[in-house]
Order: sequence, then C-alpha cells, then structure tokens
Amino acid sequence: MKIAFADYPYIPAEPPKSGAVRLVSYALARRLVQLGHEVLFYGAKAAYHQNDESVEEGIRYRRITAAWIDSVLEPLNYLDQWNLSNPQRPFYASKWFYCGAYRKMARDMQRQQCDVIHLHIAFQFVPLMRAFNPKAKIIFHAHSDLLPQFDLAFVNQCLSSADLVLGCSDYITNQLRHYLPHIPCQTLYNGVDLHRFTVQSRLDHTQTPKQILFVGRISPEKGVHVLIDAFNQVVSRYPNVQLKLVGPEHAMLLWYILDRNDPKVRSLMPYFRGHYRQMLEDRISKNAENSVSFLGKISHEKMIEYYQQADLFVFPSVWQEPFGMPIVEAMAMELPVITTQGGAFPEIVEQEKTGLLVERGDANALAEAILRLLRDENLSQEMGKAGGKRVEKNFSWEQLSENLFAEYQRLLKI
Repeated sequence: MKIAFADYPYIPAEPPKSGAVRLVSYALARRLVQLGHEVLFYGAKAAYHQNDESVEEGIRYRRITAAWIDSVLEPLNYLDQWNLSNPQRPFYASKWFYCGAYRKMARDMQRQQCDVIHLHIAFQFVPLMRAFNPKAKIIFHAHSDLLPQFDLAFVNQCLSSADLVLGCSDYITNQLRHYLPHIPCQTLYNGVDLHRFTVQSRLDHTQTPKQILFVGRISPEKGVHVLIDAFNQVVSRYPNVQLKLVGPEHAMLLWYILDRNDPKVRSLMPYFRGHYRQMLEDRISKNAENSVSFLGKISHEKMIEYYQQADLFVFPSVWQEPFGMPIVEAMAMELPVITTQGGAFPEIVEQEKTGLLVERGDANALAEAILRLLRDENLSQEMGKAGGKRVEKNFSWEQLSENLFAEYQRLLKI
C-alpha cells in the first residue's frame, strides 16, 4: 500500500524534533513502514535540502518548492496573528492558504499513484486532493476542536470529499459527529513510544526535594498561573519541593481562545493583555521564588530526562484540550498525574486510579491534590503503575498504527 502523509507545506520534509501534529504523523509513518508499506511524507524543501527527496527509516520525504502565489499571499497571515480575521473564516482555513504548495502536493501524489492520502490540519484542501486523486482514499485527521468554530457550510462542503475523518479523541470525534452528522468519523488516539518512555529509565526517587513537572506552552490557556497559585500553597505546607516548567513561551491566537461560550476560558482574557511570563513571576510567593524554574523549550528527544527526574506530573489546562500528549508520556513513565476535568483528559486519566482530576481553574483543589500525592508515597506509586499499564494497553504507537491500517484496508475494500 502506498500512503501519503501531509500537513502544513511550509514545514521542512524531514524527521521532526518538535510539533505535536508532526510527531504524530512521523510516529504513525514509521510504524506503517515497519508493517511493510510505502510511506511518502510531504513538506517544504528548505534551503539546506539538496534533493527533492530523501529516504530515512524507510520513509520517503517528498519536498515541495515554494510557489510564487504563496509568497504573494503570505502577508495575509498577519490578519490571523493580529486577530483581525473573521474567526469563522480565518485566512489559514481558507483555500488561499499556501494554495500553490498544496496544488503541487496534490499533483505529486497523483504522479506517485498513492492509494491513501492522509491529510492533517488543512481540511479545506480535501477537495483539491480529490480532484487530482479521484481513486485514492482520503482521510482528514482532526487534531483540534476548531472545525465547529468555522463556517460549518464550508467545512461540510470540504469534508464531503473525504472518505473518513479521524479525531484524536472521543471529545473531538463526538463534536464532529454532532456538527457534521453526514461525515463518517472515527477516533484514533495519539500515542507514545514505549521503547523510549519506559519506567526502566526512571531515576531513583528517594532523593529530596520532590519535583513537580509541567510540560506545555507557557500560555494562559494551559493554566500555568493556576499552577503557580497552587504551588504557593503547597510550598507553605510542604517546603521540600520544586516546580519545573518546561515549554516555549508563546500564547495561542486570542480569537481561538475567546470565541467560545465557556466562561472558564473567557476568564483568561486579562492574561492575554500583558506579558504572561512576567505575570507568572510576579505571582510567585516569597517562600516559593527559589523553587520555581522556567526551563524553556526542550526538544522532544531530550524531554525524557525531565520525566525521569520528576516525582509528579501536573497539567492544569483551563481550556478543553483535544488530547494531551505530555499526560500520556508521563503515564508511560509511571508518573502519577494530576490534570483537569476538561476535553479529552477524562478519557486518558482514570480518576483515583491513574491520577487525579480537578476542576479547571481551581487552584485550591489543585493544591490539595498535589499535597495528597506528595504525602502519600504508596498512592503515588500505585497510580503511576496503573497509568503505565493503561498506556501500554491503549496508547502504544504499535497498536494505534495497526488500528489505522485496518481503517485503510476497510476503505480500500469499499
């Protein structure tokens, strides 16, 4: 079977080191190659690339050169970045967004005679892929809950050309089924590499102080300010503890966050009006100021070191997350997890079994949950082990890639 993977065409076609969607695509592509299939991985041809194609780990990286029309239209991206675009029809969800590059991709897939086209993110180009590849089976993979926010007539028009739409969680898939009832949808969870994220690589945790780890964007919707408020309470009652914050400092687009009817998310608006990192630092209490570390962006390859050192993983997101890759990675390392009761998290974390779920935005509840696991070593270990077993059963890339291939086979028989 010949399978093409594609997402944004401005990202270089090469093995990714970061970026959730790219890492998911790469993980699935690697396993499909191991199952004996031919996989083409589309992306940009960067200045340092000498060839239009290279093969690594069996994956054929197909590189698309920039199109002149994309350069002309590129300034329109600022409409989205400056929150000037219509939330229902932003530029990046229009058919003009890198339309030249997507057209080149579609043509190349036609020449390559792909059996399956697996398109991530850019739903608006499903009809283009269909026009050039009428016999191929086309899958659109949704990694966020943005689609219901867009013009639904336009979304329906585009996705009616797809053979299948995948959601990265039941939270996403159920939304798609509600708003797009005539589009066939299935869930394909994101996964984790169990050969890398393994409890055998954990460090000895008899040392002190205890370490709490957060991994994610340093951005208001991730609830880092809630974690700081909770940590201030924790330190006053359990002084021998440290908080490590790992992730890049950049906020999500404001319209993405505020175009919702969720009061907890709308309450985040003040945090987008200033310098969020400075707000966080000003929030740290005097007795906690030497116990909080902002470690910045870390490559996915090096992240394992921070999971190894941690005693407890906390992910206090305030918005409705579509999945939560760091949670699954932490569970694979048998770390007890504390997160919030929103989005896909209840699908991943079993309350009182593999971790604790608290109300979104509730610093007091978060502090109590942290203190409970810091003080109860047996409970922490039990939850960590249960989390590891849950990940092994439900979130391994090997199992998920086999599930995906089964969907491909089913579609090709239709």
